[in-house]
Amino acid sequence: MQLGVLAQIDEYSASARINQYERGKHLPDFNTAERLAAVLEVPAAYFYARDDALAALLLAWSELAPESQARLLTLAKTLGETPDDQTAA
Repeated sequence: MQLGVLAQIDEYSASARINQYERGKHLPDFNTAERLAAVLEVPAAYFYARDDALAALLLAWSELAPESQARLLTLAKTLGETPDDQTAA
């Protein structure tokens, strides 16, 4: 079945709309992006990532359990600290 139809886009215009999104002629509204993301099993934010590294990070994040997401977030915050910040904490 077509991606557009699976994302609840009208079956008569789904192919043309998806083609326009792929070519960058039009952008889907956020609700449509969320439905496309759900079908593709990626976070909607993935479509808005400005570079490949951020896109990869978003995909990795979405596959983690909530406990692991919390641990990663804590680690990411400490990576930005300077040595002086770490000793003060």
